[in-house]
Amino acid sequence: MINLPDAAAERKEIPVGTGLLDYFPAALAEIAKVSKKGNDQHNPGERLHWARGKSTDQFDTIIRHLMQRGTLDTDGTRHSAKAAWRALALLQEELERAAGFIPSAESAKGSPVTGFTPAMLPSAPVAAPSDFV
Repeated sequence: MINLPDAAAERKEIPVGTGLLDYFPAALAEIAKVSKKGNDQHNPGERLHWARGKSTDQFDTIIRHLMQRGTLDTDGTRHSAKAAWRALALLQEELERAAGFIPSAESAKGSPVTGFTPAMLPSAPVAAPSDFV
């Protein structure tokens, strides 16, 4: 879990409900379906969690799913939703690296990540992949 800032003014600058959930309720529900379907496939019988080590090629997988956008994958979920899930995974990992956060062995197994806060994020922009080309 990501802890929000303690100060009310800082928390109001992160409008998760009105700035995310209210904007994209159907899309976020579709992404949640991808999480459930993926967990059932990769971690049968286990509680819902992100088994990070099982598939780490976020960028290439995003592109593959985007190439098939507008269609359903063989498991009945939308390729666009799978691309969005992978984009969120890529962003999460990027933010964690930028903050110097290294997931523990427990979180690598899918336990909720704790101790990471927005205050850990760098104030300077993170380098884009194109900066290294």
